[in-house]
Amino acid sequence: EAIVTSEELGQDLEHVEVLQKKFEEFQTDLAAHEERVNEVNQFAGKLIQELHPEEELIKSKQDEVNASWQRLKGLALQRQGKLFGAAEVQRFNRDVDETISWIKEKGQLMASDDFGRDLASVQALLRKHEGLERDLAALEDKVKALCAEADRLQQSHPINASQIQVKREELIANWEQIRTLAAERHARLNDSYRLQRFLADFRDLTSWVTEMKALINADELANDVAGAEALLDRHQEHKGEIDAHEDSFKSADESGQALLAAGHYASDEVKEKLTILSAERSALLELWELRRQQYEQCMDLQLFYRDTEQVDNWMSKQEAFLLNEDLGDSLDSVEALLKKHEDFEKSLSAQEEKIT
Repeated sequence: EAIVTSEELGQDLEHVEVLQKKFEEFQTDLAAHEERVNEVNQFAGKLIQELHPEEELIKSKQDEVNASWQRLKGLALQRQGKLFGAAEVQRFNRDVDETISWIKEKGQLMASDDFGRDLASVQALLRKHEGLERDLAALEDKVKALCAEADRLQQSHPINASQIQVKREELIANWEQIRTLAAERHARLNDSYRLQRFLADFRDLTSWVTEMKALINADELANDVAGAEALLDRHQEHKGEIDAHEDSFKSADESGQALLAAGHYASDEVKEKLTILSAERSALLELWELRRQQYEQCMDLQLFYRDTEQVDNWMSKQEAFLLNEDLGDSLDSVEALLKKHEDFEKSLSAQEEKIT
């Protein structure tokens, strides 16, 4: 009877399970003694049937034994129910403690102040965080199930209702906290990604500008018309490439302006990079225009040299014609010489227009 009237219900799930195991051993022993009680009843019945002179005493003892036996079985049933209830509550406590422990472990990861140093590291951190968020999504069902279990246990175990409610509130508080941490970290990682994406575009564009400047400055001025034409054609190709990058410059500027409009934590750096990018683009366009003017001047000079050389060559040839002392020795030959001289004068007029 001391076993079934014990109020000890265990301090945790392991302790309750030990008590349940001991109680199961007691129940086995109790079942074994039921046959003995049956034998006592049978023997008492036999004695009464035989009209034993102590019939009243026998009946009294029989009733006493049966009452004690039924009372013991009733107390055993109550003890079994109490231990089962205690196991339910302690199992709930354990599940809540394990869930809170997992939440706090993940919370430490989400409290990290590492938001990436470059685009690749930010992308890796975002993938890792998205994995944690998937784990949280899966955990949400468990949290809901534990809250529902808490409601059920409070109804079925009113004596433990306040303690169960404390556990429920502790679970909800930790759950809400990690959800807030997850949302804040995701937002910070997105901010970091947008910044690193902008900085990567900035580095790519400024590097390209440096290369393009070197390419534009690389060509020497030409020494002939063909070379000057080739320079102008190549220089126009550079302009085509510059124009092709306009969308990239525009996109980078829009990204930077969006960061500034959102009050990004790195706004000062973004503003500085936008200024540099704009200056680099302007400097590239100015350089291209300067070189275009130089190449066109070079083209004009080479055309002048070519025309001058052609005129010199023509005059040298015509000078020999003018120095010829043949004035003709007949009318036909004189007319022929006159015809040649008229042709020369026409050619001279044409050359004069070119020279002037």
